[in-house]
Amino acid sequence: MSIIGWVVIGLLVLILIYAIAVYNGLVRLRALVREGFSGITVQLRRRADLVPNLVETVQGYATHERSTLDEVIAHRSDAVTAKSVEATAQADNMMSAMLGRLIAVAEAYPDLKADANFRELQDELSVLEGELQSARRYYNATVRDLNTKVQSFPDTVFARAFGFSEEPFYQDDDPALASAPKVSFARPAA
Repeated sequence: MSIIGWVVIGLLVLILIYAIAVYNGLVRLRALVREGFSGITVQLRRRADLVPNLVETVQGYATHERSTLDEVIAHRSDAVTAKSVEATAQADNMMSAMLGRLIAVAEAYPDLKADANFRELQDELSVLEGELQSARRYYNATVRDLNTKVQSFPDTVFARAFGFSEEPFYQDDDPALASAPKVSFARPAA
């Protein structure tokens, strides 16, 4: 065999090794993305399990706030049962807003705010929201890494050939979050 033949075989072997390395890297990144999303759903499930206890506690004090309480209970598992990242994020954002309204309802009842059970549930919810925020950041970091690899040349050639594509970020599409809030301070009379 001639030198050109050996060079061609050597190049083909290098390309094959590179393709295997790219494939294995993409598989690892895809697994991390799935793990990251799983972490979000675990935290959402924990929050969904906490919600009935929180609502039950508030219900004892705030009987005329029935519509808020019913809405929270009705939608508590939407994020856990959603079928896509986008649907999960949307349901998660809706539940966060409803929980905010529930806590606002609780603020109107001093006896409820002083209730040890309510304070404990509120603290648990606060910790859980922090863990959920961490899970979202981890997921988005793994999606960023996967998407960068899928979009980078020459990896994109192999990624497309192996059936890999970009994954969606976990995000809130609420336009109000994209703009800074208006703040104005009254000027003292001169």
